[in-house]
Amino acid sequence: MARSLRKHKEEPALSWHGPTMTFPSFYDAAPRLIVRDPLSEFLGAAEGGLLHYGYADAVRLAGHSCPTVAGSYLMTVRSLEKLYPDEVPERGAVAVSVREAADEGVAGVMASVATLLTGATKDTGFKGIAGRFDRRNLLSFGIGMQGAMAFVRTDTGAGLQATLDMSVVPVDPAMPRLLQRVLSDAATADDAAQFRSLWQERVRRMLVDHADDPRLVSLTVWNSRPGA
Repeated sequence: MARSLRKHKEEPALSWHGPTMTFPSFYDAAPRLIVRDPLSEFLGAAEGGLLHYGYADAVRLAGHSCPTVAGSYLMTVRSLEKLYPDEVPERGAVAVSVREAADEGVAGVMASVATLLTGATKDTGFKGIAGRFDRRNLLSFGIGMQGAMAFVRTDTGAGLQATLDMSVVPVDPAMPRLLQRVLSDAATADDAAQFRSLWQERVRRMLVDHADDPRLVSLTVWNSRPGA
């Protein structure tokens, strides 16, 4: 059977024509993290398995930006930097513990951000391939400790607990009044704009002005891992 020599019409390149996504400019000034994910390397998802994360990734995950998301991001980034001082942190090789129960307070939000950066999951993560790359049983809730979260390397057992003190970056005095007006639909356009600006300004101060402030995020040695 003869092979057709007719040229096929080239398909047009796909492009996205939706609304432009614009984040506050300070997101780019927040600390960034590079991790190496052996699963990503194994499957060819990223060269060398290197994955780059920024605060905007946490915002996309959570769907919003707030002090809890920012604080969880900072605690995870600073802990991984400390646990891997001379090497790139390995995603999938860090166990995460959360002090609160899974359905308590903001534990779910904090854990989601930590999972994004570490790959750790409770029982819903990747099951692995031939005994490798299993991401389950690396996330625990309701663990007795003083910090908000703890991070433990599964290869060396080295661990840290991270404490977040958001009082270091206090709420603007105008926020309670503005919040009530926004929630009660009594806010003017100027009220709503000021509320959003002050809300993100607190996040900016945490991520930029106090990114390295040990009063905001403090780290202490942690040598306990549930089930280890």
